[in-house]
Amino acid sequence: MAEAAPQHLALPSGLLELCVLLGAPRDSLRGPEQVAQRRGLPNPSALEPEVLSVFVPPFISKEDGQTAGTSCGTLGRTKRRSFRKKREKPRADPGQGPPGPRETDTEDVSVPDGVDLLALPQLCFPGGLCVAWEPQEDHVHFLVLTDVCGNRTYAAVAQYYRPLHDEHCFYSGKPPWESRLSVGAAGCFVPFAVCVISRFPYYNALRDCLSCLLTHLKLCKDFEVDNHIKDFAAKVSLIPSPPPGPLHLIFNLKPLQVVFPSRADPESPVVDLDLHLPLLCFRPEKVLQILACLLTEQRLVFFSASWALLTLVAECFLAYLHPLRWQHTLVPILSGQMLDFLMAPTAFLMGCHLSHLEEVSKEADGLVLINIDSGSVTCSGSDVPDVPLLAAQTFIQRVQSLQLHHDLDLAQRGASTDVNEGRARRWAWQQRLNRQIQQLTLQLLVNIFREVKNHLNYEHRVFNSEEFLKTRAPGDQRFYKQVLDTYMFHSFLKARLSRRRDAFAQMELSTQPEEDRMNGMLLSPRRPAIEKTASHKPSPGRAARRRMVVSMPNLQDIAGPELPPRNASLRKVEAEGCSCSSAAPDVSPKPTYTFKIPEVHFPRVRQCVQTYYADCVAQLSKAMSCVAPDNSVLLARYLYLRGLVRLAQGQLLDALLDFQSLYKTDLSVFPAELVRSAVQALPGPERAQAERTPELRRLISQVLDKPGEAPKADDRVKHFELPSQHLPLGDFVQRVQESGIVKDAGLIGRLFEALTVGQQKLIDPETFRDFYTCWKETEAQAQEVRLPAAVTEHLDKNECVYKLSGSVKTSCGVGKIAMTQKRLFLLTEGRPGYAEIATFRNIEEVRSTTVAFLLLRIPTLKIRSATRKDVFEANLKAECDLWHLMVKEMWAGKALADDHKDPQYVQQALTHALLMDAVVGALQTPGAIYAASKLSYFDKMRNEMPAAVPKTTAETLKHKINPSAGETFPQAVDVLLYTPGHLDPAERAGDAHPKLWCALQAGRVMVFDASSWSLHQHCVRVGASALNCMAMVAQGQVWVGSEDSVIYIISVHSMSCHKQLTEHRASVTGFVVQDGPDAPSQVYSCGVDGAVLAWDVSTLQVTRRLQLPGSGLSSIQLHADRLWCCTGNSIMAVNSCVRQELRIDETFQEKSTTFVAFQLLPEQEQLWAACAGYDDIYVWDLGDLARPPGRVHLPDCAQVTCMIRVKRQVWVGGTGLSPGKPRGKIYVVDAERKTVEKELVAHADTVRALCSAEDRYVLSGSGPEEGKIAIWTVE
Repeated sequence: MAEAAPQHLALPSGLLELCVLLGAPRDSLRGPEQVAQRRGLPNPSALEPEVLSVFVPPFISKEDGQTAGTSCGTLGRTKRRSFRKKREKPRADPGQGPPGPRETDTEDVSVPDGVDLLALPQLCFPGGLCVAWEPQEDHVHFLVLTDVCGNRTYAAVAQYYRPLHDEHCFYSGKPPWESRLSVGAAGCFVPFAVCVISRFPYYNALRDCLSCLLTHLKLCKDFEVDNHIKDFAAKVSLIPSPPPGPLHLIFNLKPLQVVFPSRADPESPVVDLDLHLPLLCFRPEKVLQILACLLTEQRLVFFSASWALLTLVAECFLAYLHPLRWQHTLVPILSGQMLDFLMAPTAFLMGCHLSHLEEVSKEADGLVLINIDSGSVTCSGSDVPDVPLLAAQTFIQRVQSLQLHHDLDLAQRGASTDVNEGRARRWAWQQRLNRQIQQLTLQLLVNIFREVKNHLNYEHRVFNSEEFLKTRAPGDQRFYKQVLDTYMFHSFLKARLSRRRDAFAQMELSTQPEEDRMNGMLLSPRRPAIEKTASHKPSPGRAARRRMVVSMPNLQDIAGPELPPRNASLRKVEAEGCSCSSAAPDVSPKPTYTFKIPEVHFPRVRQCVQTYYADCVAQLSKAMSCVAPDNSVLLARYLYLRGLVRLAQGQLLDALLDFQSLYKTDLSVFPAELVRSAVQALPGPERAQAERTPELRRLISQVLDKPGEAPKADDRVKHFELPSQHLPLGDFVQRVQESGIVKDAGLIGRLFEALTVGQQKLIDPETFRDFYTCWKETEAQAQEVRLPAAVTEHLDKNECVYKLSGSVKTSCGVGKIAMTQKRLFLLTEGRPGYAEIATFRNIEEVRSTTVAFLLLRIPTLKIRSATRKDVFEANLKAECDLWHLMVKEMWAGKALADDHKDPQYVQQALTHALLMDAVVGALQTPGAIYAASKLSYFDKMRNEMPAAVPKTTAETLKHKINPSAGETFPQAVDVLLYTPGHLDPAERAGDAHPKLWCALQAGRVMVFDASSWSLHQHCVRVGASALNCMAMVAQGQVWVGSEDSVIYIISVHSMSCHKQLTEHRASVTGFVVQDGPDAPSQVYSCGVDGAVLAWDVSTLQVTRRLQLPGSGLSSIQLHADRLWCCTGNSIMAVNSCVRQELRIDETFQEKSTTFVAFQLLPEQEQLWAACAGYDDIYVWDLGDLARPPGRVHLPDCAQVTCMIRVKRQVWVGGTGLSPGKPRGKIYVVDAERKTVEKELVAHADTVRALCSAEDRYVLSGSGPEEGKIAIWTVE
């Protein structure tokens, strides 16, 4: 039996939901007498409109699809319900012959959920339906329809008039040849409305489509109207919705070419309207006032004499809020019968005709009345705060610099002689302006909410709203208090706590100051931001010194990352420090493309539709063949569209092959639900064929084979609250982390010990409250003090005062001792002055003693510095013991930072000192100092382990960074990759810097700017499994091999992963990039199961497969056109087959072992390898592997984990004993003399990863006990 044909064809992601014809009831003007009567009235009474005809896809006539079968054309369609309406039998069967005798009947019409046809007539004729006595212009307006679940559909409505005296008019109730209207009825014009409803807000495109339709409707006879509308609806229903990205669709509807723009990305909405309309109607101050009303979720009512402007202006304002989303009632057009909706007590956004303004204003208690036509905003009883001042000023200045008038752009252009050419110019101008406005409004939101992230705890999903409000300027407090209580802000918090990389996150990152980037590197006590230091401006000559390939700079030329300024600094802000550019954002346009959809002449004939689909596939295939190999973004969009069309054709296997290619090319637009439906709809034979196709088998498993439903992620947002019960250690750790004071679990454990000294190991609520209050009071006190200019000129630009003593007598006079992260100085009293006490680096001794004064013994702090001849003394009295502890801890922290080239030690010491201060303030007992000494961690470490860092290590080590900064526990550094910088016209100058890629646990990749070691990208997610290898494959791609057998491809430009290669069946363990003449041409990847795949870089297709015997394949290298593969028990050279093999059991017979790492040295024709359980490196001659290997002994080596070649050296990482304790160790071996030149010890845990940076530096990453990265210089 032959396979059943598809029942009907319809695009699963088409634009049209339904099309409706509306007008006056057919019997309301039946008879010439009534018409004549109405003709004499100056203002005829409005008629009640109704639905005349409903046109719902699919439009293939029923006789073309009688056979039952797989309804592939309905994949992904929305749910529908029935609507019973009156209609005349000749119109009941679409596609039938000429009308017969008319007789009224009812019919069930299937319409999508969310479309209420009963309310639609009022919305399509919001001003009422009235017969006109003179010809009227056509009018277009727009609707937003919302269902009970909050899902929105969008409609464009075109009103047009037909003369009632037309000989073909059906209102006489008789056939046309029997119609005889009286003279009094001549000149009547009856209004009709055509409503097109779509799931997408294509306002401009649907308006253009309706304009094309009206040119035909005005010329056709009345009995042809339905057929014309049905043909129109059928054509529009065949237009697919463009996928997110740079590809826009063009459809020739004659006489216009209609553009359907795509969304910028999957998270963005469709923007097909003129976003500058509100800026033409309102002054910038009023725009900000309306945005404040939306952000605080007021009850807003727009008024205008233009029905179209009501929806367009409202939608523009909602677009300004992206990625925030209005979640309340949205009814931009209310008819006169719907005014009672304005009595709703909850937040809403509605629109009314200007004629109702006076009536509504009388009852406008609590409403915000917005007059679009006059540009006025009236708040009647509503308490609407102002947008924060600095953000508002920047917004106003940038709006004023926009060019909002198209005529000014046309002044320099020649006149367009083609209507579509002129429209294309106007569309391109509007797109540029829209991008500018979107960037401008997004920057406004970022300026308003940028510092929210400083008060979030991601692990426990907590927002400390109280502390956030304390950091706001007094004039902005009212605004933030109202915004923080809104649904919109709550959803915003959910997105931030989930680290969603939406438009806000990208803008916030791209405009983040360098000082804030350093906060990601250095864990510091979060303090309220009350000022900003003067922004660092790059030197003018910097751009001129840039090269096309940006190299890693010399580390000795780079100042180590300075500690970030404390947000609650005691320094006064310079006025220019807050300055920001007032110009409109310079939005560099991304390349965009268009695809012209083929024409379809008979859209309701199956053969013509099939031909249309075939033409689409042919043109898409042709366009794909012309795509540049590196333009995978455009290729993915073509694959998406071709897959959709093939689904509509019923070619399910071909469609799935397209979606499989799409899955590898750009995962961000992969329609998983649609593909799942297509797979489930496959008939038995085709499903079996798909299972036999390797490319499809994996796709099917990806979309169908789920190991049970994953638990729903917790997306709640909790607000920080003080405890009301006693806290054991675990609860105390969580509560402190939620408070934002500190995150490190080990440090919080020491804090717990300090607060429970001599007590039961529970923290009572009062103690926690006292500790928290002391911490916050210190912040508040810091905000009340400003340092004079005579003092700040002695401090570095990012230096901040963290602790200020009381007024004391010192050897330098009377004043207050101030502690920054770098030094101690005296703030003298009387005439404010500065006297330096010592920098922590130069301190030689700190003692706490007493001095006699009369009969008293006064506690005194003495500090000896290398830069002062005399000893500084301060009579600190009761504060002496605390300052003694804090200064010693800071001194020890600075010494450790200098020894280990790790500035984080200073920041950790600062945190310890501030916690000591809070503990002493909270306990207020004689034992408080002893309790605080539990936090003197670095001072004890230096006393217990006084041994200095070995000289060789200190000389070779240049810097250390911590990718786990800000995390609860350190995480192992599994893989490191250095990529040189490139100046690409498509990327920002900052993106051209060299980068360090660091793979942590659970599929997390951190990216650092290797020119400054600041955090470039907090986290790129690539799956959820451990990562084994990384490689820079092309200028814009980093490939990552994972334990889950997937190769993830990260775009260097977008810092996101939208491509996956899924051909491996076991974990991916290694890469080799084979360079071509100009660019990488081929990449080899290996899996632990012994599979080696060769990939074409441009097409991402597998060009060759090798299957090695056995398993345990851990790494591969390329030499002399052969792949050298390391498995557990052998190293083999492979071409088309195994050419050479080095078996481990033939060399090591005394005990069982495996190869753990190997390295080829082509110049010496040698193979170096390390084996588990051996403290030697074995060296074979590549020409004769059978010859016994040489040995390089590694002193005190317990384990080798990794090995790389750098110049004429081999660096070996692992674990060694130093001194007598297992620590991470690196051996630098001279490759020619085969001797160990250096033993480097700077990691507290095993060295797990090594990589080279231009053969000038080596970077090493350690295990989970430390989780840091060390940068070493190469001689």
